[in-house]
Amino acid sequence: MMMSLKNTKPMLLAIAIALGIVAECEQARAADLQTAVVAGGCFWCVEADFEKVKGVREVVSGYTGGTVANPSYKQVVRGGTGHYEAVQITYDADVISYDQILSLFFRSVDPTDAGGQFCDRGDSYRTAVFVSDPAEKQAAEAAKAQAQSALGRAVVTPVLPAKPFYKAEDYHQDYYKKGDLVITRFGPKSKSEAYKRYREACGRDARVRQLWGDAAPFTGS
Repeated sequence: MMMSLKNTKPMLLAIAIALGIVAECEQARAADLQTAVVAGGCFWCVEADFEKVKGVREVVSGYTGGTVANPSYKQVVRGGTGHYEAVQITYDADVISYDQILSLFFRSVDPTDAGGQFCDRGDSYRTAVFVSDPAEKQAAEAAKAQAQSALGRAVVTPVLPAKPFYKAEDYHQDYYKKGDLVITRFGPKSKSEAYKRYREACGRDARVRQLWGDAAPFTGS
């Protein structure tokens, strides 16, 4: 039986309202996406760690904290740019809070080391938290104080004003899970395998476990 025009109009109106509600919900969800910028040594490792966290939508490896615009990886590791290897973490604040992100960060690095991280030495490998407003600064200082209390020793990770964040070269993004081959001292390896070998040889997880014990969230990543 053909549906009359009189009955069709209310149905179309209901569909339009439902679609409008869905669109509003999607917009509301997008508004809950926030970012955190931290430096924790090798950005491959920090990216690999935080992409496993529930509520984290994306992690981008890059450079920040320095004075050179659009730096290259070679420039940054050579020194003189002032940049840190860092990551920009986009997360859903309805699922995980900024405070939780910071707590995970401090417990995934050696915040007592002012000269770099693990086997990676030099200014670009130092730890830092970059903050965009007074609320973030207060949260970061509180997280730093909590980490210091938990360790019972000085935490040297600075809380710094946010500066422009420059995305690193494409070959650095998601390095830990790429399958293309690279030449290593162990011979040709996929990037994912080379990453695993590097992480183990650098002693990252061993040192974090030594410092944080069961509180270390990512060891073995």
